[in-house]
Amino acid sequence: MKLTFTTGAWSLALLLAAGGASAQSVLKYVNPNIGTAHSRWFFYTPAAVPYGMAKLAPSTNGHYGNTSGWEAVGYDTRQNSIEGFVHFHEWQVGGVSFMPTTGELRTQPGDLDKPGSGYRSQFDRKNQVAEPGYYKVLLDDYGITAELTATKRVGFHRYTFPKSDQAHIILDIGNKQGESGEVTDASIRMVDATHVEGFVSTYPKYVKTYDPSGKVNMYFYGEISKAPASVGAFSAAGPQPNTKSATGKGAGLVLDYKTSAQEKVELKIGLSYTSIANAKANLLAEAKSLTFDQARTAAQATWQRELGKIAVEGPDEQNKTKFYTGLFHALLGRGIASDVSGAYPKHGGQVGQLVASGPGPKPEFLNTDAIWGGYWNLTQLWALSYPEWYGNYVNTQLQVYRDKGWFGDGLANSEYVSGVGTNFVGLAVAGAYQVGIRNYDVNLAYQAVRANELGYRNRAFGSGKMDVKAFTQYGYVPFKENYKEYQGEWYKTDSTGSYFANSHTLEYGYSAFAAAQMAKSLGKKSDYEQLIKLSNGWQKILNPQNKLMQPKLADGTFVSNFKPFEPWRGFQEGNAMQYTFYVPQNPAGLVAALGRDKFNNRLDSIFTASAKTGFGGGKEIDAFAGVNAIYNHGNQPCLHISWLFNFSGQPWLTQKWTRQICDEFYGTEPIHGYGYGQDEDQGQLGSWYVITALGLFDVKGFTDGRPIIELGSPLFSKSTIQLGNKKQLVIEAKNTAKANVYVQSAALNGKPLANCWLYRDELMQGGRLVFTMGPQPNKTWGTKTPPPSAQ
Repeated sequence: MKLTFTTGAWSLALLLAAGGASAQSVLKYVNPNIGTAHSRWFFYTPAAVPYGMAKLAPSTNGHYGNTSGWEAVGYDTRQNSIEGFVHFHEWQVGGVSFMPTTGELRTQPGDLDKPGSGYRSQFDRKNQVAEPGYYKVLLDDYGITAELTATKRVGFHRYTFPKSDQAHIILDIGNKQGESGEVTDASIRMVDATHVEGFVSTYPKYVKTYDPSGKVNMYFYGEISKAPASVGAFSAAGPQPNTKSATGKGAGLVLDYKTSAQEKVELKIGLSYTSIANAKANLLAEAKSLTFDQARTAAQATWQRELGKIAVEGPDEQNKTKFYTGLFHALLGRGIASDVSGAYPKHGGQVGQLVASGPGPKPEFLNTDAIWGGYWNLTQLWALSYPEWYGNYVNTQLQVYRDKGWFGDGLANSEYVSGVGTNFVGLAVAGAYQVGIRNYDVNLAYQAVRANELGYRNRAFGSGKMDVKAFTQYGYVPFKENYKEYQGEWYKTDSTGSYFANSHTLEYGYSAFAAAQMAKSLGKKSDYEQLIKLSNGWQKILNPQNKLMQPKLADGTFVSNFKPFEPWRGFQEGNAMQYTFYVPQNPAGLVAALGRDKFNNRLDSIFTASAKTGFGGGKEIDAFAGVNAIYNHGNQPCLHISWLFNFSGQPWLTQKWTRQICDEFYGTEPIHGYGYGQDEDQGQLGSWYVITALGLFDVKGFTDGRPIIELGSPLFSKSTIQLGNKKQLVIEAKNTAKANVYVQSAALNGKPLANCWLYRDELMQGGRLVFTMGPQPNKTWGTKTPPPSAQ
């Protein structure tokens, strides 16, 4: 078998079909380098297509891994050497690194602070190009230009060498990469003069914790455009010259060449999580006769089409960069794990086969970080214009439920890798049902949703919510002070309670509400009554004296020595000041409990104070910067709070503060991107910006029986949205400007809107939503009837 690298006019036709210059104008607003200081493993992967398996990117520090299993690793804008170009980038998944070099052969990447200690190369960012679907850089130490692009499951490399008698391409397979954890096995071999195949097995930190009998396998099959003059191997034991295969930890090959000036060597690498045979099949299906240039053009045409589903207009170029870069991350974050054949990875390295379970095409199986917080950004964006990906997410989770008996909030090749130990999958599935995404077995989906909220017998540890029994027994989760560190386990949760008792109570109440509404829609009255009662658990932990959510013990007393700003004690990744507003399922109830004036004054003062630190952790470069702040936009528990004024009679404050967060928390620089080094979380913060800039949001995450949309302060003078139902919605914001953040009036299809919300099904009919904006709040608009908090 020989895969051709011929050129042709096909790429030009693709670009024209994608919209030519007008479509290109969308891509120019995407800057993948934004937020690349202290970013996570899957964040910086420019050479990829939306939700692709093949996510190629340079790595500055990937071989170091990280001890916690989730912290920043991979590419960092503060580091100036590249150690390889890696193919797999997902939550808890990383591997297969290639690196072109010249001169004396080295088979270790070397240390960041010791130039020349390994095969890594210095580079200058003025010689780097990063675009959606394409990456290019000059490796200064070798005079080699490296270029990357991809299809869904195939990675493409093009290396342009100088004249050299000692040119090499290092295929580093058997070493840890990013979040991969330790390599347990690896193999690579030359099949013939121009084809290579292999695999790597890893044991990531979160698999070890949440699914200890699991593992992550990655397979590849590739073609090289030019046969090497010689091949050598290496492993942890050292180099093995004139050997065409290697196995075990540290396994890799070296392809040796004699190159002329400007000679190009290309590789295309089919990828799979199930087998080498399927990696080869993926390569044949997607790239049999594809050239590098054709693949690049096709990838960028795909990005143009998908990003172009939401076209924004206005004079502020920086806002367009924030918008389209945020949308880029939203469409990049998760990644398919299934092959073109429908094969997908099951637990422990087994292989399953997807089948269509509803109308439409066979779904894809996804690898995904937790959906914790995703209902305030990602799922709302999916439901708006990308419903096929919401459907893929639901079908993935239902397949895992069939295979393993429980949902998995985070998944790496079907292994449970819960990032937070809770589980919001049921809420996300219920939200999909309520917005009409139902390309799955609805009865099975409800069964799984109900189990996620109420089931505790034989519950898999990796499915999270190990304190569901306590929650259903008490109506809240009892706080366990001694579980901060218990027998070597930090922040323990079990059937009797949790160290994160309050955040769990609030989260489980919200997801119980979502399940209750689904039960009601399906006519399951007794389930509805049980679940809706549980959704009011927040009332049990709201201290009537201080009007704050305060941890409560199993005997019904509140904990002593309570500090509202203290993070972690009772609250995962937050504190009482942040979590007290975590009642998205019943904002009206929370407003009543606090008192409307107290609610508004406290919330407004929170934003006034947090504006001084950029609505996060200030300029501290850390994922948890802001965890002890009064508000922290860089983490999920706070993402709905600025929209609550719509429910408390002061919608102009939602307009004010959401606009200011867009202006100040979000940046367009490598260090100031999503706050300062905070965690963008696989498209979550990017999606939040996108839907907020459009002026559309739902605090309840579409979990109502008839979902609503709350209206905010649209950023752009005109936004044209291709809705997921094939209709078109145009949002106009007359007189919008940096100072004109306040809605004076609004109308949908010529009919004036008196409220700051409308039913989502009305919006999804399409047409024109017109806002008139001004510099001062109109305190009579949108205040008569607040959004419903129907129970």
